[in-house]
Amino acid sequence: MISEDQIRAALKDVKYPGFNRDIVSFGLVKSVRLDGADIEAQLSLATNDPKIPAAIHEAAVTRLRAIPGAGRVEVRIDIQAPPAAAASAPGPQTIDGIRHVIAVASGKGGVGKSTVAANLAVALRRAGARVGLCDCDLYGPSIALMFGANERPTADDDNRIIPINRYGVELMSMGFLLDDDSPAVLRGPMVTRYTQQFLRQVAWGELDFLILDLPPGTGDIQLTIVQTVALAGTIVVTTPQEVALIDARKAARMFAKTNVPVLGIIENMSYFLCPSDGVRYDLFGRGGGEREAKRLGVPLLGEIPIDVALREGGDVGRPVMESAAESASGTVFAQIGRMILEQFPLGVRA
Repeated sequence: MISEDQIRAALKDVKYPGFNRDIVSFGLVKSVRLDGADIEAQLSLATNDPKIPAAIHEAAVTRLRAIPGAGRVEVRIDIQAPPAAAASAPGPQTIDGIRHVIAVASGKGGVGKSTVAANLAVALRRAGARVGLCDCDLYGPSIALMFGANERPTADDDNRIIPINRYGVELMSMGFLLDDDSPAVLRGPMVTRYTQQFLRQVAWGELDFLILDLPPGTGDIQLTIVQTVALAGTIVVTTPQEVALIDARKAARMFAKTNVPVLGIIENMSYFLCPSDGVRYDLFGRGGGEREAKRLGVPLLGEIPIDVALREGGDVGRPVMESAAESASGTVFAQIGRMILEQFPLGVRA
C-alpha cells in the first residue's frame, strides 16, 4: 500500500527551478490524496513565469509515477500572481555605517570557505581596518567555534543585536543562538527573515568591511543577499581539483548574472609542504585555481597550503592570523588582505 508519507517523500525530490530546495520545504504542496493506488497532489505557486509550473508539473508527475504500485497520477497546480509588493521591491541597498560588504562564497561545501572568511577578517583588522564578520550559513554555522565564542548576544536600547567581539572583529552567527547540537530548522521565509535580521538589525557600528560567510551553493540565502545588499564584490573559494572548480564556476556565474563583481579566486588546500624536508606535495592537483581565475579574468588572490597551524587555529577558536600569523598559511592570508586593501583603500575616516 502507498502512503501519503511516500508521496511527500517523492515530492521532496522535486526541486524548485533555479533553487537547491525542494517544493515540499518551500511549502508549495498543499495537499495529497490517495484513492486506492491513484495519487492526486495539489500545489500552489506564485509566479508570472509559465516555464516554472510546467517544469515542476513534469518533474512531480515523473517522480510520483516512479513510486512502486502507483496507479493514475494527477498533479494540479494553482498558479497565482506574485504579490505586487515583490514586483516593486527596491534593489540592493547599502548597510548603514558599513563602507564595503564583501561576500566569501563557494560552489560546494568542504573547501574551507569559513576558514578563509575568518582569517581574511582578522587579516584586514590587523592591517588597520574596522571589520565585521557575519556568518550567513544559517544551517551550518561555524564562525562561533572558529573564534572561540559561545556567549549569547544581547540587545541595545533600539532592540538591535549587539555583535560579539573577538580579536577585534565584530561577529554575528546563528551559532550564538543555538546549542552545539541543535539544528536550525528553517523554511524559506524564515531563512530570508533571519538573513535580513543578521545584516540590518545588528549594531555593527562604523566598519570599513563587513565580510559575509555565505553557505555553499546558489540557494535562498545567496539570492536574498545579492537582491537586497549592495555588495562591493565576492571572493570565490575553491580547491585545486576539478570537482570543486565545476561548482566554483556556478557560483561565479550566479554573481555575474546579478552584477556582483568577482574580486578574485582563493585556492585553499593548495599544497602540502612536508615539515621534515620542505618538499611540496600537490595532493589535490595543481593550478586549478589559477586556470579558473584566468578564465574568469580575475586575480588569483592566494594559494593557501594545507597547514597544521591553520587547522589547529580553527579547532581551538583562535584563527591562524591571530595565533600564528607568520606560518605558511598566515603569510598567504596577510597577502590576500593587502590585495583587498589595494582595491578598497581605507582612506581618511571621519
